[in-house]
Amino acid sequence: MESTSVVKKHDFLWLVLFLIVFINGFEAGGYQASLWDIGQHYDLSITSMGLFAATELFATMLAPLILGSWADRHKKSFCILIMLAIQLAAALLVFFTTSNYVFVIGIFFLGLTTSALQFISIAALADAYPVSGKKKIGFITSMYALGALISPLVVRFYLGIGMGWRTLFVLLACGSIIAIFGMTKSGGEPREFDQKRSENIEKGKGEGRFLLFGIILLCIIMCIYVGFENGFTFFIVTLFTDVLLSSNGKFALSLFWAVMIPARILVGYFSKYSTKILMSAVLIIPAVTATLALNKNSTAVLLLCIPLGLASGAIYPSCLTIMMSFAGKKTATATGMITTATGIGGFAFTALTGFVGDNFGMRTAMAVLAGFFIFSFIAALCINEMVTKMKNEK
Repeated sequence: MESTSVVKKHDFLWLVLFLIVFINGFEAGGYQASLWDIGQHYDLSITSMGLFAATELFATMLAPLILGSWADRHKKSFCILIMLAIQLAAALLVFFTTSNYVFVIGIFFLGLTTSALQFISIAALADAYPVSGKKKIGFITSMYALGALISPLVVRFYLGIGMGWRTLFVLLACGSIIAIFGMTKSGGEPREFDQKRSENIEKGKGEGRFLLFGIILLCIIMCIYVGFENGFTFFIVTLFTDVLLSSNGKFALSLFWAVMIPARILVGYFSKYSTKILMSAVLIIPAVTATLALNKNSTAVLLLCIPLGLASGAIYPSCLTIMMSFAGKKTATATGMITTATGIGGFAFTALTGFVGDNFGMRTAMAVLAGFFIFSFIAALCINEMVTKMKNEK
């Protein structure tokens, strides 16, 4: 049976969801680019900087555990509005405080809401657009990369003209206000109807089933990938500044995020090959990272950020596309589990990178990050087998 579309003439829900994810990317990239300056302000060691970064990532791990099933039971647009309000309050708290303890509390709640907004927005996109959702996933994840790309350049600009690192949190507060307004005007009911998917969910077969093992495999991949991504992005500026003696760290960070954008859009267009793309990406990342860690030329390291960003950009949308086939009607629960895994990876690997960097050097820290991808490849092989079996059942 064919899928049908009932998209409203002036529908812009997808645009608001894209904006929310863009703001999340802007917050992530901006905080990463500001970490060195924050560390100087609070006189932090590299290990302490890693713990400051990991505080936010620890919060991203908690949010899906307590909010995933809640979002599946309630209207997702309502859940998003609540999270946006808390995000606004947290951003203002960080901006106005002079206490490092209150700063950490504010960052914790920013991580909590950023995580919740990320997985609930993606679940809302999947629910509202079941027909075009897989293609839109490539675009919505590219919005995260776009935000993370722009923010280091914005941070570099306002720091260069004498504005403080707290400016980032004013910008985040403004973004939250705009998103709140957009959500109240757009509404959250489904825009499309996929008859075949609805029948599968009702009968509990095919893509209508919730496949726990498949979601766990995706969690493993995303845990390792986001752990790598955060370990790399939080400390790439440190690698350039302290090891390569170069001022191009923020440019390298932006370049890494920049090439993610076309990678994620292409995954959306070629979503039927998502498992093959995923297997390729988890092989390319460790190979490029090991080469980067051994290189002493800052220009070469800068250029290596291009293939590394391309491969990294492909993982998130590939996993989310596959997730839509494994989640059934529990989209928020599935995205919540994956987001929890990203929080675990981000928290553990960022702290690990700071520790290894302090004791053995940043080159060794980068190489250690690459080694974990062997587990990602094994998980990707298992996922490929599951997807192939599901196709044969149709």
